[in-house]
Amino acid sequence: MLDHSQTDALALALGAAGFRGEVEADTALRAAMATDNSVYQITPDLVVAPRDENDLQVLLEVLDRPEFASVALTGRGGGTGTNGQSLNRGVVVDMRRHMNGLITVDAEQGWADVQPGMVLDDLNDRLRASGWFFAPETSTSTRCTIGGMVSTDASGKGSRIYGKTSDNILGLEIAHAKGILSSMAETPDWARDMLTRAEEAARTGREAFIRNTPRLNRRFTGYDLERACPPEGGFEWWRLFLGAEGTLGLISRIRVKLRRIEPEKRLLVVAFDSFRAALQAASPLLEVDPTAVEVMDETVQELARKSGILNRLPEALRPGDGQPLAYLFIEFNGQDPAALQQRIANCRQLLASIRGVKAMHLAGDLAEIRELWAVRSAGVGLLGKVDGAARPVAFVEDTVVPPENLPAFVDEFLAVLTRNGLGFGIYGHIDVGCLHIRPALNLDQAEDRERLVAVSDAVYALTRKYGGIFWGEHGKGVRGAYLQDWIGPQAYRALQGVKAAFDPQGRYNPGKLVSNDAPVMGIATTPFRSFNVPDSDPLHKAFRCNGNAQCLSYAASVPMCPSFKATADLRHSPKGRADALRAWHQARNDTPAERHQREADLMRVLDGCLGCKACASSCPVQVDIPSMRSAFYEDYFSRHRRPLAEQAPLLAERFSPYIARMSPLLSAVWPVLSRLGEHITDSTDMPRRLARGLPAHLRLRRRDLDAPLPDRTVILVQDWFTALFDPDTQRDVVAGFQALGYKPRMLQMQPAGKAAYAAGDFRNFRTLAKRLAKVLHRAAATGAPLIAFEPAFGMMLRQEYVKEGIRLPQIMMAQEFLSSEAEQGRLPRASQRFSAKLLAHCTESTATPQSGRQWAAVFEAIGIALETPATGCCGMAGLFGHHKRHQEVSRKLFDMSWRQHMTSDKEVVATGFSCRCQSERLSDQSPRHPLGLIARVLGGDEDLV
Repeated sequence: MLDHSQTDALALALGAAGFRGEVEADTALRAAMATDNSVYQITPDLVVAPRDENDLQVLLEVLDRPEFASVALTGRGGGTGTNGQSLNRGVVVDMRRHMNGLITVDAEQGWADVQPGMVLDDLNDRLRASGWFFAPETSTSTRCTIGGMVSTDASGKGSRIYGKTSDNILGLEIAHAKGILSSMAETPDWARDMLTRAEEAARTGREAFIRNTPRLNRRFTGYDLERACPPEGGFEWWRLFLGAEGTLGLISRIRVKLRRIEPEKRLLVVAFDSFRAALQAASPLLEVDPTAVEVMDETVQELARKSGILNRLPEALRPGDGQPLAYLFIEFNGQDPAALQQRIANCRQLLASIRGVKAMHLAGDLAEIRELWAVRSAGVGLLGKVDGAARPVAFVEDTVVPPENLPAFVDEFLAVLTRNGLGFGIYGHIDVGCLHIRPALNLDQAEDRERLVAVSDAVYALTRKYGGIFWGEHGKGVRGAYLQDWIGPQAYRALQGVKAAFDPQGRYNPGKLVSNDAPVMGIATTPFRSFNVPDSDPLHKAFRCNGNAQCLSYAASVPMCPSFKATADLRHSPKGRADALRAWHQARNDTPAERHQREADLMRVLDGCLGCKACASSCPVQVDIPSMRSAFYEDYFSRHRRPLAEQAPLLAERFSPYIARMSPLLSAVWPVLSRLGEHITDSTDMPRRLARGLPAHLRLRRRDLDAPLPDRTVILVQDWFTALFDPDTQRDVVAGFQALGYKPRMLQMQPAGKAAYAAGDFRNFRTLAKRLAKVLHRAAATGAPLIAFEPAFGMMLRQEYVKEGIRLPQIMMAQEFLSSEAEQGRLPRASQRFSAKLLAHCTESTATPQSGRQWAAVFEAIGIALETPATGCCGMAGLFGHHKRHQEVSRKLFDMSWRQHMTSDKEVVATGFSCRCQSERLSDQSPRHPLGLIARVLGGDEDLV
């Protein structure tokens, strides 16, 4: 471990040498880099984010100096490893933040050069128009990097046909203190001796290596002595790096082999009466040449049923009450539709002869195929969401045996788990004999850590017995402790020689796979991350975060997580923030100075959260960062004075009813007050206009709630931001409901406490929330529907109020109420057809994914064709986009996802107040609320009645 003086000296040396990327010892970032998708935790001393291969070379030149000779160096991609692959002390190199580009594509020869931090789905999205794709398919394709895939030799669905990552790589470039070494270019003089020593070592162990590695599709890789030393001669040194997990050096460029996209796709989903029956079908199915065969057992099926995911399946495939089912997902891809149809016919005929088949369904539509695959892909997330102190752990989850040996192997595997009293769920790729079996353990308990070792040892022995491989898909990581026994002493000595040639100081990812001077890390000797705190602890979800990292999706149109998309900085993600909160929670032994620094770093990280709550809905374990941020703020500001800039929004919220009441008097001076507010809060573009309120006959005061309301009255409920600053939307919503034949009344505004909750001012939040709840219950007693039209407000009533135990009557969102009315045929139709595009508020689209479909149904009933494209966050998120310190992130997010829609030839409407404000300030468009468009199309927006 480096001390502060050493990290400071290294940071200064890097800056002086011309390193252009970030060099950081921030405690929140180091906490984020201390974990991955495994159960382990190793905190690095320093994190660097190089901008290109020149930065990598500068880094290595500086570390080559005598004073830094002992500094460990570990590359990191997406951090999706399940066994601690990229966790280590010393310096961690964040490849994803900047080195994530597509360098060049040769569409004639079918290859591409990429930087190691490029995300798999990003690469394939950019290649799609050319008709090519990079074949290895992983369940983490939205966030895993090509460099990480190379380092672990990743694979997934379809590997029987397409192979592993190592089967789809054509060459590598690595950085060295003396320069760049590329397998696609002439070998520089400085590298010749290094390569000679590596080849001599590799050839001494090649035959022993071959003897000890089974001949399987999911072949053994990492230090691949067989392929590096072809029998016909030559030395393909770069093949040693495939699957070596960064233990030989840092990769700066990767040449990937591309394959033609197969236009014809079909998916056959088959329900079996038992997992055993589904397993028995594995070998026979290979006769009909499927592209992929995946399995889901009864345990995962039951989790999927309880979560509602099985509703995506056709009715015939769904289980009856108490009926356990296992599923096979059989995919066929090809160029020729007739040939593909014949393969499917052969498969159906084969399945008719197999016992245990209950039902089957063939999908040919690409959208339906994606939907069905999503059921199978949900397996890992569902297992991670299991309640209780013991949770499924990935440590024996990617064993591979020949498919014909699967049934017997699984019987013995499950017997091992039963003897150890462990529950489990199973899914995987049975066409290549790879199953993902994750036993449930509570690794806070010593006895479960002992079970982890006992089960690992037993399963390792079983893979040897059945001619398989212990590490078939997810790399080795700390499970590399079994490598020496597996490969044998002669071959292992050869691996040590290769390691010594490329890494004579033993600094690259030390303690992993191969070591010359120290023991390798072990599955029980590597530090574990903490698993649990009581459910009553407000930060308990931070401990539930398992590093699955869905929040690191690169796609701009996916709402989670906007701050990470804009920065590519791990600490600015739900995973990173959960890690930092967990580290703060556990930092009981910090000195006062260390605690001060940790809290300062954590405050900066939490300040970058937009509070969209996509993580509360989209994360498999619902790691709700905004709520945990509020809990941290409550603790922090109980010990520190809250700055005036933070108090101002709380005061504005608390006194908003008085501001609304005095709006006729305040309107004239509001521009001055707005600029004063900007100065106090260091903000920009605050609203310059104060709403004057609706005509009296459209308002519903509290004293009016005791009188009967006319038929078809709907009560509209709003929060203070809309009430004070969005008069146009108030009019649009009222006009829209009037045009649809209702009698809308706007309930007198009572603030919901959103600002107070976000700031951790729970005392004032509860006061405001209880007042609002009382008013809403009175309003509900009239019998009229209560309808919210602002998504952030409506979702708060369903999320924070429920979390705090505040009971409310039913409050529907506008689209929920109107889509129900449309189903009953109660909406009028427009006189002419019209088309529009609706952009949803990100909190709404993640918390209620059906909202877009509901709006589309409403518009269709009226006679309007509505597009609802997927969008990410617009970048405003309440006050976030107004703060000057957030302008770069706010504007970048708008450019990433929203700007393209502002030039649409269709009229654009937006459901969120923040979204409409952002669009107006950063483009020349002013989208209306959807009900405003409805009012106009139906001729009801001229005058309110």
